[in-house]
Amino acid sequence: MENINEERVCLCALNRIFGFEPKTGAALVETFGGAVEVFRHAGKDVHDALAAYSRTRYAPEISWESYESAAMELERLQAEGCTFICLGEPGYPSLLAECSDPPLGLYYKGVSPPEEVFNVRPHVAIVGTRSMSYYGKDWCRMIVEALSKATVKPLIISGLAIGIDITAHKAALDCGLPTVAVMATGIDGLYPSRNKSTGQTISKTEGCALVSDYPPGTEAVRINFLRRNRIIAGMSKATILVESKVKGGGMMTARLASSYDRDVFAIPGRMDDILSQGCNLLIRENVAAPVGDLSDLVTKLGLGSSDIHIKDGFRDSIESCYSDLPEKDLADVMKLAMTVRKRRGIGMDDICTLLGWSYSKVSRIVTSLECDGFISVDLLQHCSPRMGK
Repeated sequence: MENINEERVCLCALNRIFGFEPKTGAALVETFGGAVEVFRHAGKDVHDALAAYSRTRYAPEISWESYESAAMELERLQAEGCTFICLGEPGYPSLLAECSDPPLGLYYKGVSPPEEVFNVRPHVAIVGTRSMSYYGKDWCRMIVEALSKATVKPLIISGLAIGIDITAHKAALDCGLPTVAVMATGIDGLYPSRNKSTGQTISKTEGCALVSDYPPGTEAVRINFLRRNRIIAGMSKATILVESKVKGGGMMTARLASSYDRDVFAIPGRMDDILSQGCNLLIRENVAAPVGDLSDLVTKLGLGSSDIHIKDGFRDSIESCYSDLPEKDLADVMKLAMTVRKRRGIGMDDICTLLGWSYSKVSRIVTSLECDGFISVDLLQHCSPRMGK
């Protein structure tokens, strides 16, 4: 095995050992002058080196058994169309390498070489809650479409989760932008299962890729997502938080991005909307800049200008659903739906007053929109856009 391959295998083995403490792994590599040298000094020398970081518990794991396991893993991955990108190689994301705690390597799956995916265009992360609303879904799509029409086309980074993440990935694919999914599982697994098809599409689309720093076979457990979020934030020049509660993965990613001195943006929302409370908090704390005008956002991201002609996903969905109605009836349905979206939580009596319609007419249209999944009505007959699917 050539030295370069040995170094790759050793870095892969060290990444498996120090995945949650990449600084310690990097310090060992620097101390001994290379990953191969770390394994050649396995035993007392490595134990003594780790003692300086109070991490001697890792010393027994640095063995030739670990090396052989990593070598077999890489050989198997290569046969499956995957690779392992080492820190310091041209294909390793340059912004991630600048962080204080970059992983020693990344598992990668895509049809394009890593150097053609990373380091050739700006990376923009778009993240947010899993339980998104139509408001969040619409804004996520509009942001991606605006970025797709920018002078400089960015790479969209997200985490393949349900909600805002998968919406950002799908919107990027629809708009012709490359997208990278950073996973909280091994590169051989796609989580959640409902997003498997999109993940497979990403891995087979030029300019796109699946990325993880977890060894194959790693399953999705809660603690793994923080490490995933660190990579999303570290890879990106800017992070956009679309919608989030005060606590959540999107909030973690945004705060990590701020700690890396990267630009952070957030979509402001109603003060009493739980799904906007995280975004509003970051804006109040001056951690994030508010997103308002999309042309202005594109400029602030350093992507030039954007010829924006944004489609309204909520409106388009309703028009498609009720396309068989007479034109006047469709106009009434649309008018009520837009009223509910603009005045979330509005009561049916207030809709009657605002639109000048009878209660029976309002009730009939509200019932149709509720049955078809566009709005929700609570026990007090307050209407709001339904949570996005």
